[in-house]
Amino acid sequence: MHQTTVGKRVEYTGIGLHSGKDVSIALNPAPAGTGIVFARTDLAGAPRVAARAAKVTAAMRATTLEEGAAKVFTVEHLLAALFAMEIDNCLVEIDSVEPPVADGSALPFVELIGTAGTVTLGSTREVIRIKEAHMVRQPDKFITILPYDGFRITFTSVNPHPLLGVQFGDFEIDRDTFIREIAPARTIGFMHEVESLQAQGLALGGSLENVVVYDDTSVLTPLRFTDELVRHKILDIIGDLSLVGPVRGHVIAVKSSHALNTALAREIVCNVHSI
Repeated sequence: MHQTTVGKRVEYTGIGLHSGKDVSIALNPAPAGTGIVFARTDLAGAPRVAARAAKVTAAMRATTLEEGAAKVFTVEHLLAALFAMEIDNCLVEIDSVEPPVADGSALPFVELIGTAGTVTLGSTREVIRIKEAHMVRQPDKFITILPYDGFRITFTSVNPHPLLGVQFGDFEIDRDTFIREIAPARTIGFMHEVESLQAQGLALGGSLENVVVYDDTSVLTPLRFTDELVRHKILDIIGDLSLVGPVRGHVIAVKSSHALNTALAREIVCNVHSI
């Protein structure tokens, strides 16, 4: 297998989910060996940060990458789309701190990458093949990755809301499955959390147009899947583990979060060699 990049520059404009700020991104072709790199074009010198596990500086409600003056957060949906569409190298120009939330899913980014097309480069893609189990756990939640010939994610979500409860998802992740079953799943939010989140400077751009919102007894947004929550959790894992690079293994998780996902990504990078 050879490395790839996008076929041409494509742009997308919207609002950041947590920042509430208007933002434009542009996906640009990049040479082999670049990886996925964000460039903050709104800052002097357009400082850059690579989408790598070592660059994660926060993981509360979203994944944050930071190096020097370059900081971006809520990158997981875009990264999941780039991973699933098998884009190895891309320069993401961004003029704010957070990519557009779009509709709360990864599907608009899949469509953007489809518009750009894919170009195969001359260098070989290095794939991370898991040879032994790696796990990160807390008292009531965990995420592990096991040796597996492919990329599979099995997730159990447990939520006290009466319309959610326990949801289970098990998917072999390839391009077609991602586009059809995972990419359309949107971010989930709860009315009782809005005031607290906004007091922390979060969810300032959230609305019924880009978040599946639940009140105490009902869902205020028409669902795309009856189990949209667990599918979006799987989407988040794909985006967070993309920080490792092309990885092959079976991920099993219960109630995992960005914090656990990115901790597992760091564990993999520290202990597994590319072959």
